Amino acid sequence: MIKQINFKIEELSSMKKYPNEIFYIGNLDLLKRKKIAIIGTRRPSSYTKEFTYKLSSKLSSNNICIVSGAAMGVDAIAHQGAKSNNTIAVVANGLDIRYPSINKNLIQDIENNGLILSTYKEKEKAKNYTFILRNELVVALGDILIVTEADKNSGSLSSVEFALKMKKEIYTLPHRLNESLGTQELVKKNLIKVIYDIDEFIEKITFKKTKIIEDEVLLFCRNNPTYESTIEKFSSKIFEYELEGKISIKNGRVYLN
Repeated sequence: MIKQINFKIEELSSMKKYPNEIFYIGNLDLLKRKKIAIIGTRRPSSYTKEFTYKLSSKLSSNNICIVSGAAMGVDAIAHQGAKSNNTIAVVANGLDIRYPSINKNLIQDIENNGLILSTYKEKEKAKNYTFILRNELVVALGDILIVTEADKNSGSLSSVEFALKMKKEIYTLPHRLNESLGTQELVKKNLIKVIYDIDEFIEKITFKKTKIIEDEVLLFCRNNPTYESTIEKFSSKIFEYELEGKISIKNGRVYLN
């Protein structure tokens, strides 16, 4: 059921203009958690997909709520990594519309378990200007902004401008030459920082050491072994761990979530 928020969200005070109306579906308690915004290109590389998911998953497991815009690509992966019960999606249209349609199931899952926000009434479709306001709201909600990949003309760079005006810390992933040129340019200008080690980054922002892995299956999977060697060693446990979301299997290898 679509409802209207009747209290002030303190984080949104950093916006140029506080929204006249904010509508929601889901769990408002997520607004009370420490939040980090993760955004980026709609067409991420396989490298960006892998590490966006890992970053979002590890942050979420440390009780940090992930905020993003429910778009294709990086946004969707960030929501998926966080799991639907620890993520906030901000959309650029009325909440009766699940857009983009390719993310319909993801959005519905977040409605049921997490939180969806919009500043637009029912039946209002997304337009160029609604995406810009959506981006500002995503940035404002997060204590930190992470842009995992963006080219020079990416819409994600408007979010970086908002974050700079709000004096938020901004981070990105390290990339190879000629990749993610938008973020690489900002790194050269010392406007954003690079996350070289996910665990060190989480320790820095949470002021606590990340969990030491003692589980023998997870220890084995830490170095991304082949699926065949993992099945041979641990047999049915792998199916159990995959169902529980502790590991994921991609391109014949096993990865920790």
